[in-house]
Amino acid sequence: MKLTISAKLKLRHNAEQKAALDAVTLAYRDALNFASEKAFEMDKTSSQPKLHKETYPVLRERFGLGSQLACTVEKQVAATYKTQWTKLKQNVKAREADHTKRRYKGLDSAPKFVSRTLEYQYGRDYSWKEGQKVSVGTLSGRLVLECDGYQKHLDLIAQGVETGAAKLYYQRSKKQYYLIVALSIDVPDPQPADHPLVVGVDVGQRYHFVAQSNQGGTMFQAGGRARQVKDRFARARRTLQRKGTRSATRRLVALSGRERRFIANWNHSLSKELLTHFPKSLIGLEDLTNIRDRTEGRSNPKASRKVKASKRRRSQWSFQELQAFLSYKAPLMGCMATKVHAHHTSQCCPKCGHCSKGNRPNAGLMMVCEVCGYQVHADLAAARNINLRTLLVRQDWMSTGALSMRPDVSYDETKTRYLGLRWSTDTSA
Repeated sequence: MKLTISAKLKLRHNAEQKAALDAVTLAYRDALNFASEKAFEMDKTSSQPKLHKETYPVLRERFGLGSQLACTVEKQVAATYKTQWTKLKQNVKAREADHTKRRYKGLDSAPKFVSRTLEYQYGRDYSWKEGQKVSVGTLSGRLVLECDGYQKHLDLIAQGVETGAAKLYYQRSKKQYYLIVALSIDVPDPQPADHPLVVGVDVGQRYHFVAQSNQGGTMFQAGGRARQVKDRFARARRTLQRKGTRSATRRLVALSGRERRFIANWNHSLSKELLTHFPKSLIGLEDLTNIRDRTEGRSNPKASRKVKASKRRRSQWSFQELQAFLSYKAPLMGCMATKVHAHHTSQCCPKCGHCSKGNRPNAGLMMVCEVCGYQVHADLAAARNINLRTLLVRQDWMSTGALSMRPDVSYDETKTRYLGLRWSTDTSA
């Protein structure tokens, strides 16, 4: 099985070399904005062939880009418009279902590119050289630079691991260029027998995750510290936005990067801690696609400060990043991650199977079953239900040979199977 990981390499450049990298990244950004304007004029097209006919000669002559970089510009702009069209269609469906009244405005004007990040294609725009060096393309030809990075990634590159596209990224705070490279590595094909331990993981905001294994192990990870840090950043942003000066704007940019890095580091630590605590496990994660459309509801300008703060925290909920880190780290650490349906996981009694909103009195912390009277922490009940559904996925995996959250059955049939699941201390694979 192929697994793609990202290697971040620091480029060792002097002032002259940095000027060459500045020139190509700025030209690439200007070319993206030019192609974006052209695509907008062409009825907001997301077709790369159509865009190629209109923009390729100009990208080569006016911006001085090589043939491959010019094609990459067209591809990136076409993909951006395709994403915008997808979001617009999703917004139309959400408005028809009365999930929101807000109209998506992403295609009201041409998308604007601000970042100085460009994409290189391996073998055409960049290549490896001996002595831990890399050759990258610029407007004036190739530039050979020394690079540093995580030693395991450097060893993989030296061993000739399969290399994909790379991104040349500029960090303004350090005035430093980095090359982010996609590396494809081989990992053993997963087998059900390799993962005797099954773990259900419920993600949330009060608790970033609650994990429950089929052998009785439980793990709670509180989210109070991260919430306090994010609230502090929110207060600082509010103060700087009210001030509105140029120096306040610069400070806002610095704060945004700092908060993003803090959350990414936090999620990296949590994912590694979870996988280390449950080795050789099959990790069940909730499929939370479109969760915000289903839960946020309509905006209310007259809402209290407490309600607005709650909505802000929900909009900043980084569950997707945490699940993504778990998914890619799991094969590297001998585990496997899969998605299961998130159908009322915290409202279903794991003991008798009764599912009702009434099982969560006042939407509180406890799950109290209306039928059998069983009481347990709501997030723990959700983790146990996810664990049971993951056990069902593993059972199907063993019988069919395919790892799928819903193999060969409809969603209604899947929910019917879930109703028959029961939790006990004897639950096992």
